Amino acid sequence: MLADARLLWVVFMGPIFVLLLLAMPAMAQTMPENASAKSYGDGWECNIGYRPTDESCAAIVVPENAYETNRSYGSGWACHHGFRKVDEVACVAVVVPDGGFLDPSGERWRCLRGFLKVDDTCQEVVVPENAYLEDGSAWECGRGFEKVDDSCAAIVVPANGYLNGSRYGQPWSCERGFFEQDGLCKAVVIPEFAYFDDASYGEGWKCQRGYAASGGGCQVIEIPANAHLDRSGNRWECNRNFQKSKGQCVLNN
Repeated sequence: MLADARLLWVVFMGPIFVLLLLAMPAMAQTMPENASAKSYGDGWECNIGYRPTDESCAAIVVPENAYETNRSYGSGWACHHGFRKVDEVACVAVVVPDGGFLDPSGERWRCLRGFLKVDDTCQEVVVPENAYLEDGSAWECGRGFEKVDDSCAAIVVPANGYLNGSRYGQPWSCERGFFEQDGLCKAVVIPEFAYFDDASYGEGWKCQRGYAASGGGCQVIEIPANAHLDRSGNRWECNRNFQKSKGQCVLNN
């Protein structure tokens, strides 16, 4: 019985061992030096510090001013702070011009406040008199001044006017009771039976209730029979069941 069992084991397991022995040289040939079997799936991958070249694993050549990243992907190296990669083969120093500073990334530079980037240089921003730096690379005129070419000229405010602080359009406005005309602030002349109106349009005045504007003044409104002043107080309208006809209010038929 024991002999028969041994015979059966040899018959069935012998071919398997033969196949394994035959496969081992092939496996050894397909996996190059400095490689390891993949942790998942079939095949092999180069060890850290090596990259595949044809069917082998070649050592990563780290250029000057660089360091190994110890990663299995990418070039395997990165440039030191203050250097940038060129053509994936070298690290060159980042040249920072006068008036500039090295970016925190260590791969590029920026201009300091008060300097403007022009090609590969940082040019100082010339701030004229009565101006100030606004965002670090541009200037704006101070209050009471406006840009004229490359300088700041004083804003001429007419009598009875004031600076309005607007950055767009006319920099000054007329005081209450005055209106702009031909670059000056003219006083609003309020006729009898009128009052001052500071709307940005119109004459600067409005007629009182019961009066209507006429010829630069306010004329009393003659209200016909069966009519009344409308909501504005400067016109009349017919009562209900009446309609306007030739300046009168006639009964609707």
